Amino acid sequence: MAKITFVDVTLRDGNHTYSHQFTPEIVSKTAEALDLAGIDIIEVGHGDGLGGGSIHVGRGAASDEELLSAACKAVRKARIGILMIPGFGLFADLERAYEIGVRVARIGSHCTEADITEQHIRRARDLGMFTVGYLISIGMASPDRLAEEATKLESYGAEYINLAESQGHLMPSEVAERIRSVRNAVKIPIGFHPHNNLGLANGNILAAIDEGATYIDGSLKGFGGGAGNAQTEATVAMLKRAGHDVNADLLGTMDAASVFQNLVSPHPMPSITNTSILMGFANVYGGYVHPVERAADRYGIDARQLVIELGKRRVVAAQEDVVEEIAKRMHSELQNPA
Repeated sequence: MAKITFVDVTLRDGNHTYSHQFTPEIVSKTAEALDLAGIDIIEVGHGDGLGGGSIHVGRGAASDEELLSAACKAVRKARIGILMIPGFGLFADLERAYEIGVRVARIGSHCTEADITEQHIRRARDLGMFTVGYLISIGMASPDRLAEEATKLESYGAEYINLAESQGHLMPSEVAERIRSVRNAVKIPIGFHPHNNLGLANGNILAAIDEGATYIDGSLKGFGGGAGNAQTEATVAMLKRAGHDVNADLLGTMDAASVFQNLVSPHPMPSITNTSILMGFANVYGGYVHPVERAADRYGIDARQLVIELGKRRVVAAQEDVVEEIAKRMHSELQNPA
C-alpha cells in the first residue's frame, strides 16, 4: 500500500466555481479546519493561480496577498501552496508569496508547454519552496509526450510532477497509461489531480496510485471547476478503505467539509450536470462551465452545441475569448442560416 500526501485544492480550484469571490474569512476558517483534519498541503488563491485575476478571466474579491495571508495565519502544521502559471504570475508574486509564508509552489503549463516553466521553477527552488512541475489537461497529450514534458520539468528542478486531468475526460486505463509513462521517464514522485465530469475521479485516483502516484488532489464537497474535483472527504475515506497510508483524519475532513459548505452557503455544490458531462466527453477544460453557460444564455444558443464546438477547436485553459467568439458565430448562423 502507498504512503499518500494529500493536497486539498478547495481554496484555489474551488474559486472557479465561486466566480473567484473567496474572501479572507472563507479562506481562514476553511484552512484552519483542513489543518486540524491533518491535510498535508492546502492550495490557495485565484482559480487560475497566483496573479490570475483579470478582467478577461475574472477579478478576485480579495487579492492574492490577502488570501494567502489569511491561510498562512490560520494553519499550524499544513503547508500552504499556490499554483502559478507563468505569464499570469511574475517573479515578484512568487517572492511575495514566500514572504507571506507560502512554502509549496506548483508551477503549471499546458501539458505540451513545459518549456515556459523553467525560470519560475528555478526561482521557486532558489527561494527554498517545495517546487512542483504541473502539467494541465493531460488528456490532450499522448503518454509519450507527457513523459517528454515531465523530463523537462525534472531537469528544471521540479521535486514532483503533478498530472492534472483537467477535463474529467480520461478512463482509468488511460490515466494508468499516462502515469506509467511518466513514472518510467523520471526519478521524482508523481501526483494526480482529477475532475469528476464522467463520475470517474476516485476510480482514476486508484488507477493512478496503482501505477505509482503518491500525491493526490481533492477538494471539499468536490468544490472545483467543471463537475468538481475528487471530493476530499470521500477520497480520504476511499484511500483509507483501500489500505493506503493517509495523514488526514476522516472525521476531521468531514468536519472541514461542513465548515466550508456553511461558509459558502447557499451556493450550490458542484454536480455532474448535462453540460459538465458533455465537457468531459468532448475533452473541454472544466473551468469553462460558467463561461459556456453565460455565453449560451447571452446569445440564445444551446450550451451543449457550444461545448461540442469548443471540443472540435481543442481549446485549452485560459482561452475564454474563444468561448465568446464561437458563441457569437453560432448566434450569427442561427440568425442568418445559409
